[in-house]
Amino acid sequence: MYDHLGLKVRDLQASILFYRRVLEPLGHVLASSDEGSAGLGPEGAPALWLVAQPEAATPSVHIAFRARDRAAVDAFHRAGISAGAPDNGGPGPRPDYGPTYYAAFLLDPDGNNIEAVHC
Repeated sequence: MYDHLGLKVRDLQASILFYRRVLEPLGHVLASSDEGSAGLGPEGAPALWLVAQPEAATPSVHIAFRARDRAAVDAFHRAGISAGAPDNGGPGPRPDYGPTYYAAFLLDPDGNNIEAVHC
């Protein structure tokens, strides 16, 4: 349904480092960047855009990225913790979300709830 998402971020470089690290296990790369923005996603198809807006206070959002398997969810979480991201829910089944729902949650540098999920 969605073509792309845009997030306003206070510190573009910190956000690029975070997202490159946690999205790599999901097969995403830094596909585009300039002084004020960066796009991440599959090679040649950025779908998550980070836009520098240091003065903007924005409410937090929740973004869930699809993972190819449970191991990728685990790797996403390990990469985030290794990068210093706060844990917002370790890898594991979430039967209240669905019988095969397996996910992990981290907070990005701006406090957004970032999830990797495999169903």
